[in-house]
Parts: sequence; structure tokens; C-alpha cells
Amino acid sequence: MKRLSAFILIIGATLFSTPSLLAQDTLSIEKVIRTGLEKNFAIRIAENEVRISSNNNSPGNAGFLPVITADGTFNESIEDNVAEYSTNAIPNRNDENARTTVYNYGVNATWTIFDGLSMFATSDRLSYEEEISETEARLQLEQVLADIISTYYQIVGQQNAYHVLENTVEVSQERIRIAETRLDLGSGSKYDLLQSRADLNADRAALIRSGTGLKQAKILLTQVLADTTLSGYDVSDDIVLAEKLRLPPLIEEALQQNSELQIARLNQDAAEAEVREITGEFFPQISLNGGYGYQRTEASSGFADFTETSGFNYGVTARINLFDGMNKSRRRQNAQITKKNQELQLEEVRFRVTSQIRQIYAQYSDALSLIELEEENLQYAQQSQEIALERFRLGTINSVELREAQQSLLNAENRLIAAQIEAKSAETELLRLSGRLLSRSE
Repeated sequence: MKRLSAFILIIGATLFSTPSLLAQDTLSIEKVIRTGLEKNFAIRIAENEVRISSNNNSPGNAGFLPVITADGTFNESIEDNVAEYSTNAIPNRNDENARTTVYNYGVNATWTIFDGLSMFATSDRLSYEEEISETEARLQLEQVLADIISTYYQIVGQQNAYHVLENTVEVSQERIRIAETRLDLGSGSKYDLLQSRADLNADRAALIRSGTGLKQAKILLTQVLADTTLSGYDVSDDIVLAEKLRLPPLIEEALQQNSELQIARLNQDAAEAEVREITGEFFPQISLNGGYGYQRTEASSGFADFTETSGFNYGVTARINLFDGMNKSRRRQNAQITKKNQELQLEEVRFRVTSQIRQIYAQYSDALSLIELEEENLQYAQQSQEIALERFRLGTINSVELREAQQSLLNAENRLIAAQIEAKSAETELLRLSGRLLSRSE
């Protein structure tokens, strides 16, 4: 069985693309994913569950192979034997402490050659259960990968928001310098200087809180990756989206390769195999049996010092259960009901997955529209702040008006970051639901 970490990402280069030149301590999305696939606890547990189901799917567990046993015994007895005969031709016996030793060993084999085809149904069920375990592991891998991507880009967004606040602090510091210069020249006011210093402290406080949130997000990522060695790293500043997704292909691919749907289909097949398994119990069971045995008896009393037998034995056994309290019928009825429930479960999962894709695609489309709008708003806000800062330097506006321009730019930048993160999260979830996130490595 190939390791789950051998799954290959097929999202596309643009999804995980980062700038080609990264700082030495910059953690790329590719590095994050690679680490997560190797160390995440949930993925490693899923790998072990697949190994268990693979071990269970064997011809012996299905009942195809014979059962061979070997046994041996050694018995010894010490007895007092008294024998009186009615005829004088045979002398009476009175043996004290007579010792009898028995050696017995043999090899026996039983091979069921017909059981109503139950063994074939059992083999099918075990194969389905192995596929279910593998698909569940794939589902777990997809969910962990989606969590890693989402957490990483949350950090990217918080890091970008931190840089935005750093720029805001720099502008506030420039405000203080201008206010101090104007006050020294007699063209400014004490109020503007005090207000500028108060705003700078507020910006510094916001920067500290943003830094705290960024550190906590990085710690959360190390928890998802199960790697505590990562510390003091930065992430890429770019939130790059893949080529625009289209709804009809997403739904079509999801109906074919969504992991939850595949599990539901396999559960339905396994339930059908269980019905055939129980149905086979209504037929006779025919077994071949054979073996080799050896027995030697040594006795200190009696006519013979020892007796010895050895040889082969073989035969055919046919067995049918005529009445078991209607338990087979009850179990088959329950298995048929379970099969019907699995059919209903498949329909429910198909409906739910389709609805989820439609809902998330609406969020995705709206987020893309917001990105375009906020990028335009950001340009306006940047130009407005540049003009306001220059006017404040010339003394045509006061600090309150400049602060308003600062806040407008800050809000525009944060709204753009939020829209980018929302689009990235929706994009990742759409890829996961459609089954595009992973493909098996052959």
C-alpha cells in the first residue's frame, strides 16, 4: 500500500504559487503542505487504519483457504488392576501399580469447498471495506490539506494587515513631525499636535494587537502541521487565486470523484455483499477433510506390552442448518434494510454536496466581485491620503481631516484583504468538494 503522503496536489501552480525570491525565513505554502502531509497526526492515524483494512482483506479471512491443525497428547496412568475369570483356563490377575502410557498426535485439515457462495460475498465485502478505508483516509487528507491552506492564508492576511498598520504608524509619525514643525513656525496649533500623538498611540496599540493575533495564528498552524520546530517565520505576502472556477464542471466532477460520495457508494456495495453473505447460509456447507494420526499405548499389564496404530483418514462432510430460530431470516431482513438505508444515504450525500457547492460558489463569486471593487477603492483611498497629507503639510486641512483619510485607506486595505481571504477559502473548499484537490500517485 502506498503512503497517503504520496498523493499529488493537482490544484495547479497558481494555487500554491509564491514569489520565486523568498527570504530565508519565509515559509512557502509548498513547504507547509509537505510538512503537513508528513507529520499531521490525523493523516498518520488514517494511514494505519488503511493498513488494518488491507490486512483484513485476505483469502483466509474470506474463507477460501483450508484450516489445518496439529495436536499431540501424552497421558500416563498408574492403577491397581484386579481381574478374576470364571474359567480356570485363564489365571486371575492382581496387578498393582500398573503403568499405562499413551502417545497420540496427528495433523488434520478441513477445507470448505461450498458454502452457498458466502465466501465470495465475504471477499467482495472485505474489498469494499478496504476501499472505504482508503477513501476515508483520502477524505481526511483533503480536509487536513484544506485546513492547512486556509490557516496559511489567514496568516498571510494577518501579516498583510500588520504591514498596513505599520504604514499607518509611519503616516502618523509624519503627522506629528509636520504638526511640531507648524507649531514651531507659529502656523500650527497645540490641539493638532496632541491629536496627532493620541492617534499615533492608538495606531501603535492596534499594531501590537495585530502582532499578537499574527503570533497566535502561526502557533495554530504549527498545531495543524504537528511541527513545533517552526518558529520565527514569515509567510508570503501574496494571496494568489487560481484561474476562475466554473460551476457546472465543479458539480459534474463532484458527482464523480467527491470522497464522501465515493464512500456512500462503497457502503451501498458493501451492504449488498452482506446480503449475499447471509443468503449463502441457507445453502448446505460442503467440506473436505483429511489427516494423519498416530497412537501408541504401552501397558505394564494385559496381554500386549504395547499397541500402535497410524495412518491417513479423509472424507467429505455436508452440513445444513435446518432450523436456527429464524435468526438467518431476521439477519437477512436487517441486511436488506441496511442496504436500503445506504441507498438513501447516497442520495442524501449527493444532494448535500451539490447544495454545498452552489452555496460556496455564490460566496466565491461575490468575493471575486468584492476584490475588483476594493482594489479600485484602494486606489482612490491611497490618492486621497496622499492629497490629504500634502494639504496638512500646507496647512489647508487640520489633523481630523487627515485622520479621516488615514482611516479610509486603512479600511479599504483591510476590506481588500478580507475579500481575498474569503475568495481563497471558498476556492479551496470548492476544489475539495469537487475532488480536484488530490489525485493518486501511480
